Amino acid sequence: MRAITVKPGTANSLAVSEVEDPSPASGELLVRGIALGVCGTDREINSGEYGWAPEGRDRLILGHESLGRVLQAPPGSGFAEGDLVVGVVRRPDPVPCPACAHGEFDMCRNGEYTERGIKQVDGYGSEKWVVEADYAVKLDPGLAHVGVLMEPTTVVSKAWDQIERIGRRAWWEPKTCLVTGAGPIGLLAALLARQRDLTVHVLDQVTEGVKPELVRDLGATYHTGSIADAVGDCKPDVIVECTGVGQLVFDAMENSGVAAIVCLTGVSAAGRRLTVDAGLINRDIVLENDVVFGTVNANLGHYRMAAQALAQADQRWLERLITRTVPLTNAEEAFTPAPDDVKVVIDLTR
Repeated sequence: MRAITVKPGTANSLAVSEVEDPSPASGELLVRGIALGVCGTDREINSGEYGWAPEGRDRLILGHESLGRVLQAPPGSGFAEGDLVVGVVRRPDPVPCPACAHGEFDMCRNGEYTERGIKQVDGYGSEKWVVEADYAVKLDPGLAHVGVLMEPTTVVSKAWDQIERIGRRAWWEPKTCLVTGAGPIGLLAALLARQRDLTVHVLDQVTEGVKPELVRDLGATYHTGSIADAVGDCKPDVIVECTGVGQLVFDAMENSGVAAIVCLTGVSAAGRRLTVDAGLINRDIVLENDVVFGTVNANLGHYRMAAQALAQADQRWLERLITRTVPLTNAEEAFTPAPDDVKVVIDLTR
């Protein structure tokens, strides 16, 4: 069968390779791949900046944003042939640390976790793949065209889960949310904010095209320029920062409301220095009881939250997030960003 493989640590090593068909072990599903989403992490792995191959091999099957249909399921697994499924990305470390032992492998304390298509375990970028039934999540059949958005939705589902847990530290009735960045994570974060009936503002650089349209059709307000310009005098109760741009990270801290929560989902590049008024930012955070936290990955509970959020969303709006679909035969084209891209998907059936 065909699979998208890379040699981690070697730039531009991506290839569509012939590999052996997978054989499901006890308790595993055999799945026919439908689609695979491509994100910044995948591009970093192909650039040689990140990623680990399975032990004893030099190449890794890429892909963690999965979507497939069950070909074979073990009795009593809760799955059946034809079910639409996605595979969970992370696996707990073998020790396990206390967090992993409690099912919170997204909060692993020792870094010994593994990840499909990223760290030491083959991913979902192949015509067929296997996954443990305990790490597969069934999707509503109506999500066949958009279910590949599941994994990025788990990231923001976790973000909102954590935001709401923090909010419950005291009386909390949020009204407004600012999302910085209108990529897939930002737009999905805005979707979940609107599902919570918040007034939503989205900040990005582009001035026209699909991103502003998607924001407006979500019932949110689109902005360009600075965070200060976007929020004006009405500082938001929640800010979800989705760019990793250092200046925006600090601007978010400086422009949040009283007792606000700032959630950082973007990963910044190291080595870039900024001049900030650290004293002012610290003063505001302390005197206003603000919270700033980071989040990454997701556990099984967040996958279920994401499945519910997608099922409740306007399917036509979700379909518009997928702005480019590339056949498996030409998979390398998905790793070169185009100006109008939001989410690029590889069709594993072509």
